[in-house]
Amino acid sequence: MTPERLRTVLGETPVPYGTWAEEAVFLSTATARPGGRPEEMARRSRLLPGVAHVRVQPNGFLLITVTEPGEIVTALPAVPLGVVTTPPAAPPSWDNPGFVLRFAHARAAAVIRWAADLGVPAEPFVPAFLGTPYDRAVLRALSELPSRTRSRRPRWPAYAQTLALAYHDAHERTRAVPAGDEPAGGTHTARVRLAAAVQEVLAGLSADPLPDRL
Repeated sequence: MTPERLRTVLGETPVPYGTWAEEAVFLSTATARPGGRPEEMARRSRLLPGVAHVRVQPNGFLLITVTEPGEIVTALPAVPLGVVTTPPAAPPSWDNPGFVLRFAHARAAAVIRWAADLGVPAEPFVPAFLGTPYDRAVLRALSELPSRTRSRRPRWPAYAQTLALAYHDAHERTRAVPAGDEPAGGTHTARVRLAAAVQEVLAGLSADPLPDRL
């Protein structure tokens, strides 16, 4: 389930809600518009494949829990190009935004290279394999893209940092490619696709070329 698919029912793009550590939830304020009908929109949302359940809040907003948030990597919206001026890579510190962005891009590029060398298949991609809290944190950041592209104040530099830091955590705490004699499997395929999505978004947003190695 993607934000854009939910938009077809809601009439506006929902935004990620909560941490997504245990479940992927979108918040919709569409029912706050004049004539908005919370129960009817909730009913229509529940009919969409990939929607687990919908809760109507006292203020009429909807909390929509989806079953396959990993689908976002197959339907990334176009990002505005070159809107983030990347600071210098030095010093190599987590306090330096330039280093954080460049290193995240380089790590994602490395995963793609390693996957090719180790024979990780590109298909089939199964979104359910992106199920750890670290995978979900990256998916949550990617799921902000549709609403940010329509926002008057998208704050792209801050967003790029959020995505990069989430990917660093996922890269360090989950294994994207096989180790030792481990055979390549569906989880590897899914995490390589996730790395490719991160690389694509960061490269698009950056006004400067980002390195594949650092």
